[in-house]
Amino acid sequence: MNETQAPAATTTVATTTQPAEAPAPAAPQQQSGFGMLVPMLLILAIFYFMMIRPQQRREKERRKMIENLRAGAKVVFAGGFIGTIVEATEKTFRIETAPGNVVEVLRSAVSNVVEADKPAAK
Repeated sequence: MNETQAPAATTTVATTTQPAEAPAPAAPQQQSGFGMLVPMLLILAIFYFMMIRPQQRREKERRKMIENLRAGAKVVFAGGFIGTIVEATEKTFRIETAPGNVVEVLRSAVSNVVEADKPAAK
């Protein structure tokens, strides 16, 4: 045996005492762009039908209610004023909050109708 050659037992021991290489971690599966887009669109559709569309319907009904208001209707305004409509113009109402006290307010300030179609007292 040559001195430069190592005995076979030593080589075997050396290879068996070395730690085994850990297997490479599995690459995470990547979803396609379409796979991520579908749930997002579904969430947006649910949000639209549960939040936005009912609000648009309520606003449409409110605008229709305001357009149909005439003199004599008793209404509540956003600031808490309660009064009877004396005169209706294109953009404003003149309301009587107390006998002889007439105030002009914007149509958009109407929040609720208390009594409608009641003739104005004069």
